[in-house]
Amino acid sequence: MKHPSLLIGAVIAAMAGACAPQPTPGVVPRTLIHSSGKLKPVDSRLAVRVGDRAPDFTLPAVSGKSITLSDYRSRKNVILTFVPAAFTAVCSAQWPGYNLASDVFARHDAVMLGITTDNIPSLHAWTGLMGELEFEALSDFWPHGKVAESYGVLRSDGTAERALILIDKQGVIRWIDVHDINVRPPLEELAAALEKLPR
Repeated sequence: MKHPSLLIGAVIAAMAGACAPQPTPGVVPRTLIHSSGKLKPVDSRLAVRVGDRAPDFTLPAVSGKSITLSDYRSRKNVILTFVPAAFTAVCSAQWPGYNLASDVFARHDAVMLGITTDNIPSLHAWTGLMGELEFEALSDFWPHGKVAESYGVLRSDGTAERALILIDKQGVIRWIDVHDINVRPPLEELAAALEKLPR
C-alpha cells in the first residue's frame, strides 16, 4: 500500500484539477501565449508573384493526413495561410477567425490550408486549444521551412511570414498578401480577392 501522505497528496491534486477553471473553447489561455514583442513587419523576399504557377508541396497535417497542393488542381481554389508560430497572440486570433468565413470560402469553391514551421506535436496542442478549425493545419517543420522558403516567406529566424496566397484551380497564384507580422490581415481583403477569381 502507498504511504498515506502520498495518497492524500494525490487526492488533493485531483481535487485541485477538478476545481481549476477550464479553458474557454476556441480561446487559447493567455498564460500559454508567448509575447514576441514588436517584430520587423516583413523579413523575407518573395520568390513568387501573381501569375506564377504555385510551387507544389506535400506536408503532414495535424489530422494525420499528408496534404499535397496539386491534389486540389481542377477541383478547388486554394488559400494558403502562413503564420509565424503556434502559441502567439495574433496567430491564435487569426486562424479561428477563418471559421467565420467558411461560407465565403465555400461560395467561391475555395479550401484553406494553414501552414507554420512548428512541428506536429506543437501544432496539435495549439490547435486543440483553439477548438476545431475548419481547415487543415500543416507542419513545414522538416526540412525546416522548405515550403515557406519556396514561396519566399521564410523569415531569418526560421518562422514564416504572416502571408496569404490565393491559388486558382489551375494552380496559378492570383493574389498575395505578405502582411505586417504584428497585425492580423483584414478578412475583407481576402474576400475581395476571392470575388475576382474566374467563375
